[in-house]
Amino acid sequence: MKKMLSGNEAIARGALEAGVAFASAYPGTPSTEILEAIASEYPGIHAEWTPNEKVALEVAAGASYAGARSMAVMKHVGVNVAADPLMTLPYTLIRGGLVLVSADDPELFSSQNEQDNRHYARFAKIPMLEPSTSQEAKDMMIEAVRISEKYETPVMLRTTTRISHSLGVVELGKENGVRKPSLERHPAEWVMLPANARVRHPIIEERILSLKSLSDSSAFNSIEMGDPSLGIISSGVAYQYAKEAFPDASFLKLGMSYPLPEELIRDFASRVRELWVVEELDPFMEDQVKALGISCRGKDRLPMCGELNPDIIRDAIAGGRPEAVEERKLPPRPPSMCPGCPHRSLLWALKRNKCFIAGDIGCYTLGFLPPLDAIDTTLCMGAGINHAHGMAKAFGPGKEKITAVIGDSTFYHSGITGLLNLAYNNGTALVVILDNSTTAMTGSQNHPGTGVTIRGEQTISLDLENLVKSLGIGWVRTVDPYDVKKTRKDIKEALAHDGPSVIISKAPCVLLKSRKVSGRALTVDTDTCTGCKVCIGLGCPAIEFRDEKAYISDMCVGCGVCAELCAPGAIGGEK
Repeated sequence: MKKMLSGNEAIARGALEAGVAFASAYPGTPSTEILEAIASEYPGIHAEWTPNEKVALEVAAGASYAGARSMAVMKHVGVNVAADPLMTLPYTLIRGGLVLVSADDPELFSSQNEQDNRHYARFAKIPMLEPSTSQEAKDMMIEAVRISEKYETPVMLRTTTRISHSLGVVELGKENGVRKPSLERHPAEWVMLPANARVRHPIIEERILSLKSLSDSSAFNSIEMGDPSLGIISSGVAYQYAKEAFPDASFLKLGMSYPLPEELIRDFASRVRELWVVEELDPFMEDQVKALGISCRGKDRLPMCGELNPDIIRDAIAGGRPEAVEERKLPPRPPSMCPGCPHRSLLWALKRNKCFIAGDIGCYTLGFLPPLDAIDTTLCMGAGINHAHGMAKAFGPGKEKITAVIGDSTFYHSGITGLLNLAYNNGTALVVILDNSTTAMTGSQNHPGTGVTIRGEQTISLDLENLVKSLGIGWVRTVDPYDVKKTRKDIKEALAHDGPSVIISKAPCVLLKSRKVSGRALTVDTDTCTGCKVCIGLGCPAIEFRDEKAYISDMCVGCGVCAELCAPGAIGGEK
């Protein structure tokens, strides 16, 4: 049976066919749909959203220690969070196959950096597979589980945005039942005290040598001889681009790209006159090929940044661009928070109080854009609170209070420790937790504050205000961000408080059924409107300016914030 599947759906299907029993993840584009597909399609696999990626990898490792085949799924920057356990896991005995799925994001479609996670495989000394089609995504998931169990090591399955989201025909295989778990004790292999880890390290080095032999014989690494005047080594989606650009060239297609198949590379290089390595982002393979003493071309002509495409590859290797295709110049469409988003009015209120705002990762990061211009720093998940604390300490007591904003899901991910540090070290920052009852930016996934699991089961729902108080914050207040005047008053009190303060801005995302907004558009009385443009300053995409007057389009969901800010009272009613 064949089925059209995205790369993410194919990985989920591969997990089923491999007999995976446990899957954990923190949502992050482009990886999110893998766990969602497992949760919705394959009830036999336990699936759970975890508070962050470190937890996801550690619970998957626990399931593996019990003999269950398991997987942890995350986007590329999530592996940074999981790096602590990842670096030691290869030292331990893996019982049930353990696969780490890393979804990279060349071109930064939805990420804060463009790191190349292939380096993590080499850094952790674990094998890595890279699919170039949906079929391979499914097949490699199965192979990753097999390799993990045979070599008793975690395995990385690395995808990129184009593989994750592109559709392809997949031949479905038979479903394998999960193995019965068992409790065993292996303290010498699982307790990584220095004495035990010291003994385990040589095992890793011996394993890498065995994996090199496996890479040389792997069916996922193959030579495709064509015109011997041009040989191209490539993997993943870059292979597809290179094949389209030079269909007659000779190729060494690598599906198992770490460790590299050294003998296969030498064999291929001996058969071609000019050798190129085509890969997105870093010269990961190119540097290793050159280290073998093999001359090749690559990043001297191919870009280090962004995605590749057939035209870029053709231009780099052959020189000279193909006939230019006239492009239609489309108007720019910068991203924006949704009409009625509760974050918008809160950020507006903070700016009106002249706050310096340390931001975080989430929808509210879009408040950086004009006309709000409300976010002053953004680094990574959970960093905003720590930025605000460090800046306030640098200025010293009695100076301007720095503000941090963080979403509810991000707070559970990595903001709790920052807030604890703020309280413990007598910080003075104002922290605003933007609680919209979901993980909005990646598609409205649940988290520990929603009271619902990935499969819709009822569970605990954290009391955010009491949690904040338990961390040592004495001044805590929950506000309705749509009540702008009251919110501004509370912000002034929080800024004046001598010590750390927390405001919880509580209103569901406008895309949720539980949203507070009516969904009915407001109108503008053009006779009353003075054209002051205060409403435009909100940056709401539903508000336009026509003929020197405000105009509200049908995108409006009736949150009423603009009406509250309109001094002449020109906004109100319904269309």
